[in-house]
Amino acid sequence: MLIIGFSLFLGISLSKVFLPIMARSLDPTGILVGFVTSAWFFARTFIELPSGIISLKVGRGNLISIGLALAFIGSLICAFSSSIYILILGMALWGFGSALFFTSNTSLLLDLFKPERRGRAMGTFQSIEFIGSFLGAPLGGLLAAYMGFNHVFLVITALLVSSFAIAILSKEFRRIDDTVIEDFSPPTFREALAGMGNLSLIIVCFINFSRMFVSQGVMSTVFQLYLNEHLNINVELIGIIMGVRTGGLICALFLSGYLSDKFGRKPLIIIGLLINALAIYAYSLASLLQEFILLGILDGVGSGLIFVSLVVFIAELVHPSIRAGAVGLYRTFMDIGGVLGPVIFMFMYDMHTQSPFWAASILLLLNLALALSIKSRV
Repeated sequence: MLIIGFSLFLGISLSKVFLPIMARSLDPTGILVGFVTSAWFFARTFIELPSGIISLKVGRGNLISIGLALAFIGSLICAFSSSIYILILGMALWGFGSALFFTSNTSLLLDLFKPERRGRAMGTFQSIEFIGSFLGAPLGGLLAAYMGFNHVFLVITALLVSSFAIAILSKEFRRIDDTVIEDFSPPTFREALAGMGNLSLIIVCFINFSRMFVSQGVMSTVFQLYLNEHLNINVELIGIIMGVRTGGLICALFLSGYLSDKFGRKPLIIIGLLINALAIYAYSLASLLQEFILLGILDGVGSGLIFVSLVVFIAELVHPSIRAGAVGLYRTFMDIGGVLGPVIFMFMYDMHTQSPFWAASILLLLNLALALSIKSRV
């Protein structure tokens, strides 16, 4: 699971540093640039919630293998894209497949560990995954500069094919669902939906929506264009900035897992939202590479504090029998944020280059009040 998660995140990160720039080159008008990033999340909105419930019936390991197969096919389509429409198609298929992996992966981890250790387990696992992102951002910039955008997708496809082979060939991986001992019958789809009518769960999902709305709209779309077009920073240096930001995220993931188990999930979510809001606003004021590197570290730390606590909170808000469905709902909100963020923030960027940073900061600050109202059932 760790090897697959690391490889998947490495592949995703390789493309993030240049994807908006590649999309702009295929569509100089910029109308469809936001849709390239959004497509990865748009396809996921249709499968996240059903996959969480289906995984209880057919096995999470099986869904993970299918998801990896779809992901590498989508990446391969991107590698041969000469049109922005083909690129959007490839990203959509890649996103659809990744949803099957991430939903099953998260549900399995929440099942395997008791509440007092979930934060550390989730933080450790996610930090290993994000080491792939840390390495992928600067490496993606270098590969794009020397190989070209399309060839980088061939490297990503090779990583995804390797992950698929691990999932298919490993006997232990095929039996992974046997390690989860549950004393309840899988709920029906209607029962699962009824059990998720929980205000605190909806608040957690909305905070996750806001986090992804900003992350994909600003940090994965507008931010690269802002640095490249407004400040004339080349793609190699953009990769370094993104890599440093991921480094801050990794450190926070390791630490926040332990802190959330010790001090609770809510304080870390509040602190993380505040740090994120201040760092993203400060991006609009910075002009030097050193300033962006420092802000990237702070932004990454804030994101890491939020990430672990939000995911673990899910297991503490609902009954175990509908946990997988709750994870699907949580990730559906996240995907909607990923769909809307790039499109809306690209529109704002074309109107005024710094307005996306201001709007994102205000949204994150508004989420502080919602975070204070979350109540756990554990």
